[in-house]
Amino acid sequence: MIHNTSRLLRPFRPVGLACAALLSGCAVGPNYHPPKAPQVSSYTEQRLPARTVSAPGVGGASQTLVLGKKIGGEWWSLFHSPSLDLLIKTALANNPSLLAAQNALLAAQDTVRAQEGSFFPSLSGSFNATRERSPFGVSGSGGAGAAGAASSGASPFSLLNASVSVSYAPDIFGGVRRQVENLRAQAQNQRFALEATYLALTANIVTAAVTDASLKAQIEATDQIIAAEERELRILRRQVALGGIPAANALTQEAQLAQTRATLPPLQSQLAQERNQLAAYEGVMPDQFHLPDLDLADIVLPRHLPVSLPSDLVRQRPDIREAAATLHEETALVGVATANMLPQITLSAGVGHEALSAAALFTPQTLLWNLAAGVTQPLFEGGTLLYKRRAAIATMREAAANYQNTVVLAFQNVSDTLLALQYDASTLAADTTAEASAKASLAVIERQYRLGGVPYTAVLTAEQTYQTAVIARIKASAQRYADTAALFQALGGGWWNRQDIAHDVRTCCGVLP
Repeated sequence: MIHNTSRLLRPFRPVGLACAALLSGCAVGPNYHPPKAPQVSSYTEQRLPARTVSAPGVGGASQTLVLGKKIGGEWWSLFHSPSLDLLIKTALANNPSLLAAQNALLAAQDTVRAQEGSFFPSLSGSFNATRERSPFGVSGSGGAGAAGAASSGASPFSLLNASVSVSYAPDIFGGVRRQVENLRAQAQNQRFALEATYLALTANIVTAAVTDASLKAQIEATDQIIAAEERELRILRRQVALGGIPAANALTQEAQLAQTRATLPPLQSQLAQERNQLAAYEGVMPDQFHLPDLDLADIVLPRHLPVSLPSDLVRQRPDIREAAATLHEETALVGVATANMLPQITLSAGVGHEALSAAALFTPQTLLWNLAAGVTQPLFEGGTLLYKRRAAIATMREAAANYQNTVVLAFQNVSDTLLALQYDASTLAADTTAEASAKASLAVIERQYRLGGVPYTAVLTAEQTYQTAVIARIKASAQRYADTAALFQALGGGWWNRQDIAHDVRTCCGVLP
């Protein structure tokens, strides 16, 4: 008999095992696994020199690339500029974009906590008091018929009800767990969006400050060139008045001076716009912004630059971590869509008392209770649930492709920046040499012209060459600073080593000051 019973139950064993597995905590849908780092050993096709070339003057120091060197959380301090540090400190406290990102993270964290409440039963209590009059009397049975009860003049009565109800939907197939998983991934996404905002803000301030200093230097150099050309024009006009040279020479110099003056307003416009941009980074109106004195000579070019290992880049770049969190979100949503196709079980119960007076409300005779259970299985939805699941799978694959693209672009970004640093150094060295040569050539030609050895057109050509060389050297110097900041940004900015996070929000809320 026992043997026969075993044979009868054997077909139901897989169902029992499946139910046991579901109740033990598994969830339908694919489980998310963080993508592996690319198996690459270098950022560039060819090995880069460990040191860049050097050049005399501002921003001309040689830079050394140190593989695996730690990136400080406040990487901008390597420029050793108190004015730059003050700009960034003020922006971190006042920038609206950063504040918005912080609150978006807080909202995402609280949304997770709200959804986690679905793991627990829902308990509610109620108390109702009503005053009624029934033509059938208090009992509602009448006894002598409706007409007789109505004519008897039944008195009004009070009805009191106090009850507690509980409901619970067991997460057998893991739909709720997948929803919570999705929201947690969204919170991770917001956290790294905050880090990306922080990184972009600090890098943009460094770049804008360097650009501001560069434009100031270019304007100063242009003013010096204009002053020199004005002096030369005064000399020429005196020579024309004395009949020593034709008037065409003075007119040519006037045209050259006008052309040089015409280059000044665009530089001044760029400078004004750059300062307005810095004001926006600082979170103030343009008329409220006061830029501290900042010159290129006051900014120290970092000599030793960290270069993270390629295998570490995917953990450091906020945009890669955002893309990974998005992939996690979409993976969890596949599980949600799958669970929606399966039975939904609900359990509920209630207990309470109902009486005609407060004194009798909680007596055993007034006890009321109920128990209920229900199962809902979608049978026909016109393909809605099926195609929602298929759409969720396609979206997950899209997120995986976007993640891969983000990784590829991140490695390209680092490679471009490393190459730019090498070429920036070579460009500055060449421009510095060109400026020195142009300056020396201009001095020689001016002496020759005063002695009558060369025509004045030679002086004009030398002046133009020198003017171009000065501006090019200033731009090349500023570009080295900007690309150095770009390297720190490309490598993730060292947010994992930052110490400006309050202890009580370190695991919750990113960079709240």
